[in-house]
Order: sequence, then C-alpha cells, then structure tokens
Amino acid sequence: MNAPESPAPENPVGGLPPHDLAGFAHRWVDADGVRLHAVEGGRPDGPAVVLLAGFPQTWWAWRKVMPGLAERFRVIAVDLPGQGHSERPYGSYDTHTVAAYVHAAVRALGVSAYWLAAHDIGAWVAFSLALKYENRLRGLVLLDAGIPGITLPAAVPTDPEAAWKTWHFAFHLVPELPETLLTGREREYVGWFLAAKALAPDAFDDTEIEHYAAAFAADGGIRASLAYYRDAAASARKNHEALDERRLTLPVLGVSSSDGSIPDMAASIRPWADNATGIVVPDAGHFIPDEQPDAVTAAIAGFIADND
Repeated sequence: MNAPESPAPENPVGGLPPHDLAGFAHRWVDADGVRLHAVEGGRPDGPAVVLLAGFPQTWWAWRKVMPGLAERFRVIAVDLPGQGHSERPYGSYDTHTVAAYVHAAVRALGVSAYWLAAHDIGAWVAFSLALKYENRLRGLVLLDAGIPGITLPAAVPTDPEAAWKTWHFAFHLVPELPETLLTGREREYVGWFLAAKALAPDAFDDTEIEHYAAAFAADGGIRASLAYYRDAAASARKNHEALDERRLTLPVLGVSSSDGSIPDMAASIRPWADNATGIVVPDAGHFIPDEQPDAVTAAIAGFIADND
C-alpha cells in the first residue's frame, strides 16, 4: 500500500533544495502542527524501518544504508525538527516533545508500528520515543550516542585526550555566544565535527561538508540545532520520570564503534532496558552509518530478523 499524500508538500526551508536518492521520494507531513521532511522508499508492504540522524547531519547520513534496507523493508528517514528540510519551530526541543512530532509524522505516513534506528541526537529522540510509544515500536537500534540521563557522562572531561569528544555540550549551552561565533562560519564548524569524529579524516568530502553546513545555516538551523543541547536537562528529567514508572521491555540493540564516543552502548542502556544486546562496529569513528554502511545495514536487518 502506498503512503498517503502529504497534506503539507512544500519545503519549509527556503533556498535549500533537497538532495535526491534513487528509488526514494521526498515527503513533507504535518506532525501536530510542525512540518517534517521524510524520505521514503523500499517495499511498501514490508516492515517499516524509521531512521533518525544526529548533529550536525540530516537524513542524508543514512543514504548509504537506505538502499540495502529497501530490499526488504519500507524505509523512512525523517529529518528532526530544526534539521535538514524540516521546519525549525520555536519552543521546546526536549526529546519527549520532539519524539511526539516524529511519531506523529510516521503515523501521518500511514505507519502504525515500526522499527526505529537512530544515531547521535536522533538516538536521544528515539530513546524518549520508545518511552512514550513503546507499544508502537517493534524494536529500537541506538548508535553511538550520549543520551541525556542515560548514556551521557555526568561531567564533561577536562583531559584533552577525551575532552574533544564532548566539549561542545558545554559550548552549545552558553546563551547567544555560539550563534555569534558560528554565524558565517558554519562550514568550518561542521567540517571540524565530521573530520575530527570520523576515524579517517577524509571520510567526508567537500560536497558532503557543504551539504550539511548549508542545512545547519539555513533558516534558524543553528538556533534549532543548539536547542537540543540547551533542553538536554529537561530531556534527562523527563526520561527519568518515565523510567520511574517502568523500564523498556522492547528489544534494543546498542551499536558502538571501535573509535566512537560511547565504548559500550549496550552496557549503558541495560540499566534501563530488559532486552538490550550490543555490537561493536570495527574501523569506524562516531559517524558509523557513513563510515561502515554495510555493517550498519547488516546489523539492523539482522536485529529485525532475530526479533521479528
């Protein structure tokens, strides 16, 4: 069955043309009053797999994974609010609020139950979404993410050998200063993240850096991207309020990498989830879907096969 036509088809981010991926279509949907962008393809009658990306990326982070998944699944990559070609609303960006938008977008595309895989800030949102809508999820895959209140270290390290991985959490929290320093320098900032946090410094070419930098700069993208960090304390509080009521019972796969930010995602998640397993992807830094897409594709497909 084809997904229903979007009630809000126009791109809300002016001057930022969307990138196309063969076999996939762009859609914009009204998600409880916020227009979100989704890229959809694969088997219309297959199990639905929803993908969420993190900072400083967009849905395009999954472009190397999506074709492989599309052979067996209905694949939907969603830009979070403030990300890519989704609307950049004012208001809260705590991950429970954002999770409600994402879930509404998926439902607007005609999906009632789905598998969810997410990286970085996308994984922040995905964890909170699982707490809110676990009965709608079939399983959860979380890739290398310091989730507020869950896998995020309690303090930013001051040792230079470790601080470069998490220093930006404190920087992004400072009111106004990041916007002042980053406006007009988006390419340099985004380029640093992509080069420094990937295992190979040349993992991203100039075209990819320009793509992500343009999305970060466009129409309030800096404000919205920083808002996830500025609302991280609220995200952590709401996560623990939900976990005070119950733990996660759905299958969860924690995906770490040989040179990523969180050495053992599964171990970090197990205090909060009854059915968490983990893998470590070799020869990868933080951006695992870009650096080792075949391994990520196999991990997601295998996880679904094992738990379907």
